[in-house]
This record gives sequence, C-alpha cells and structure tokens, in this order.
Amino acid sequence: MRPKIVVIGSSNTDMVVKSSRIPQPGETVLGGKFMLAAGGKGANQAVAAARLGGDVLFITRLGKDIFGDQAVENFKRDQIDITGITRDPDHPSGVALIMVDESGENIISVAPGANMQLLPAHVEKMRERIIDSPIILLQLEIPLSVVESAVRLGKAHNRTVILNPAPATSLPSGLLANISILTPNRTEAELLTGISITDTESAILAAQKIQSMGVQSIVLTMGSQGALVVHHGETQMIPAFSIEPVDTTAAGDAFNGAMAVALALNQSIIEAVRFANAVAALAASKMGAQPSLPYRNEVELFLQRHSK
Repeated sequence: MRPKIVVIGSSNTDMVVKSSRIPQPGETVLGGKFMLAAGGKGANQAVAAARLGGDVLFITRLGKDIFGDQAVENFKRDQIDITGITRDPDHPSGVALIMVDESGENIISVAPGANMQLLPAHVEKMRERIIDSPIILLQLEIPLSVVESAVRLGKAHNRTVILNPAPATSLPSGLLANISILTPNRTEAELLTGISITDTESAILAAQKIQSMGVQSIVLTMGSQGALVVHHGETQMIPAFSIEPVDTTAAGDAFNGAMAVALALNQSIIEAVRFANAVAALAASKMGAQPSLPYRNEVELFLQRHSK
C-alpha cells in the first residue's frame, strides 16, 4: 500500500535558460539553451513523492489557462490526487523565470499568480483527507495564512508536519512551535537565526537556535556537504553523494518529497535523510524541475551502486 502524504503549496511553469554564466545586472549573455518545464516548490515536492511511491494529495490553486491545464494533466500522469486543486478565473497560473550556469547554480524570479489566491478555506475543504495522512508537507510560495491553517490542523491531530521554509523569509514563533520537522537550507537558516553559517559548527549552532524556537527536529540542507540532522538531542551530519551537478533547481524539492515518503514508510529520520540525499543527487544530475525528479527504481539502483 502506498503511504499517504498531503502536499500543500505552489505550482508554476518554469522557463529555464542555461548558459555559460549568470548575467550581471544590465548584461546580456548569449548562447543559452531554453526549456519549458513544470515546476513550483509544492508541485515539485508532490511529484517527487508520487514518483517515489507516495499516495499524494496535492492542494494548490491554478489559473484557468493553458499552463494550468498542462499542470493538471502532468499531475494525473504521476497519479497524484487532484481533488485538492482549484482553478482561479481571475489570476494566471504561476510562472518562474530561471537562469542556470555551467556549474548548475541558478537564480529564480517567480510571478506567483493564482498561487497567492490559495486560501485557508481550500485547506479546510480537504480537512478529512489531510487528517487521514500521516505526513503533511508545506513550503512558502503560498500565503502564510494557508501554511498556518494547515500546520494547526496537522498539530491538532498529531500528524508529522514538515515545513520547507523556502523561499527564505522570517516566520512567527507560534508557527515554528507547531512544526515537526523544519528543512531550511543554509540561507534560510541564516535568516531565521541571524547566525552566519560557514561550517558544520556554525550550522549546528543555527540548528540548535531554531530548535529552541519550538521546532521538534531540524534537517539543515547544506548542498554538496550533505544535511545536518538535529533530532531528540542528537546531532548528525549525513554526507551528500558525490555527483557532477547539471541543474540544482529542484534538488531541494526532491529532497523534501523523498524524506516525506521515507518517513511515511516509518523509516528513521537518519534513514529518511540518506534516502533524500540520493534523490536530490539524482535530481541535480538533470536539467529542469519536474523532468529531473527520479522514480523509485532509479533511486534504488543509485543506492545500490553507492553502497559498495
């Protein structure tokens, strides 16, 4: 039986240009390759979880346009439950403009459109389905009121609530106190704590400070270094898998979707993070957001090769 997971978040269409380097302000860089791909942090995480075997309900809001139509068809193809998707007649579907350089680093600008019209009422409408899922996964490309509503619902029913605090922003302490697992990257952790993260020691200090705000567990992702786990008084760095990155656009989303699936299958948080590191590595090895997200068999093969 596939483990149930609810993902609440954004859905975008990504317009990606890959070139030798990212332009400076006012500069034009020629010779880049263009691709159009499905994206958005919420949608990426939902697709990642579904491809890894999760029974995923995705709650989002799309425009009544061709991008919205394409997104719905893509979700159906990945066997995602779309009953939590609503369509907005007055706002377009979200769009992200992404530039990627030769090393795989990127910069992203998002026009959220209908994503910002998602309401707490849309969460409430799916209350029973949310309560029926052991894992609730959220990000911050939707109104904070929606995130707070879902977090309160999950907390009230003792569900595992995972918040990926991206894009980076300050968060109210009352929200953090209801989070089971927070998954910031280095930039997001620095914003939340005011601590400059330059090495493992400073990362531990930042994670411990976040935990003091009421979060049960922290998984601080640090790119090629791996992920720092602070859980039940224990601290452990789970190293990343060594790869040649092509495009890191959805690697963090792949990580979060994978961790949600592993936890829903009752794996320990350490096991879940190691699995998530493998999924993130595979995602960073391909161009695009959702096109880069691997299937379960690919991950298992990757892990077999790296266990020798």
